[in-house]
This record gives sequence, C-alpha cells and structure tokens, in this order.
Amino acid sequence: MPEVIFNGPAGRIEGRYHHSKKANSPVALVLHPHPQFGGTMNNPVTYALFQAFVNRGFSVLRFNFRGVGRSQGGFDSGIGELSDAAAALDWLQSQNPDASQCWIGGFSFGAWIAMQVLMRRPEIEGFISVAPPANMYDFSFLAPCPSSGTIINGGTDQVAPQADVLKLVERLKTQKGITIEHASVEGANHFFENQLEPLAAMVGAYLDKRLAAAPEKS
Repeated sequence: MPEVIFNGPAGRIEGRYHHSKKANSPVALVLHPHPQFGGTMNNPVTYALFQAFVNRGFSVLRFNFRGVGRSQGGFDSGIGELSDAAAALDWLQSQNPDASQCWIGGFSFGAWIAMQVLMRRPEIEGFISVAPPANMYDFSFLAPCPSSGTIINGGTDQVAPQADVLKLVERLKTQKGITIEHASVEGANHFFENQLEPLAAMVGAYLDKRLAAAPEKS
C-alpha cells in the first residue's frame, strides 16, 4: 500500500493510501486516536477499520495528524487536526472524482474529529465511530447528525465508558431521517486488545448491510 505525502494546513501530511481498481469505487477516510497518547495511523484499531473498507472495494486513506510520524506541524487540540482531516478528504476526493459514495471512520479522538468532518461535508453518506470519547469531548455539535452510521464500543472500556457512549447513541437516535446503530464488543477495553477480530466483524457486517442497500450509481 503506497505511502503518500500531500499538503495540509500545517505542512506535509504523511498517509497510506489504497486505491481500488474498480471504477467509481466508494472512498473512505480513517482517522487515528489521540496524538499525545501514542495515536498514529498504524494503530491496530485504525488499521482494522482501514482494512474493512479495503476488503469491500473502497479507495481508502489513513494519515498521521500534524506532528505525528512524518507529518509536519504540532498538536493543536483538535482544531488543526480537523483542518488536517478536511485536507485529507480533499486529497482523497481529488484522486477519486467519480466515487460512488464517501464514508468516514475514526477511533477515539479520531472518532470525535470524524464526526466534526461529517457535519461539514454533506457528501459523506456513512460513518463508523469506534469508542467515541463522549465523556471527554462535547458531541453536541451533532445537531442534527446528517448521516446514518454505527457506533461501536468496548464493553469494559474505562477510557470512554459505555454508559457515556450509550447516552450519545440515544440522543442521536431521536433524529429523524437517519439511522444510528450501536454495537458493543463484550469484554473489550478501549484499545480492543485481543478483541480486534470481533470488532472487525462488526464493522464489516455493518458495511456489507449498507452497501447492499445502496442504489447502484452509473
């Protein structure tokens, strides 16, 4: 999978990109967890999300936020990282101008950023939010949440506790016109240690269902 470098608001951004050979393939952007706690685009959960999209024929980009790996700049408390994600989505779309669908996925801090991107980009049709830290970050900007998606958490997550995630899910479920699903990986901690396979299976099942229901675009 080729390494890519593209320009972001704080300088160069380092990414990994899989390009689908299928014409009009859907695209997906995947965002990694908190840069100040060791989060990178090679985080196992982030990579599992990436592979779930790859396995279903998407062109997929994951990248390092500013100040991580070879990406230039420094941590910016989410403000700059949101700009990085927007630049990454611009780059992904420039490589796939005829994409049939656009999706976003994120893990932990990356899930918080992903949901903010979702609010700003109406072309995003679906999202996968893994362990969103609803106890640490304000998700009230999702009013209303513009697209259907799934939220998945670990049953024994002590970083982003399930009770807080469920409150977020219930609030989003009250909105009309979209469908928010929720799944929990029993016994999984925040990082889904020894539980990546059940997580990947849940993500894959959700994607398969949504893709099967999607109208064909010529």
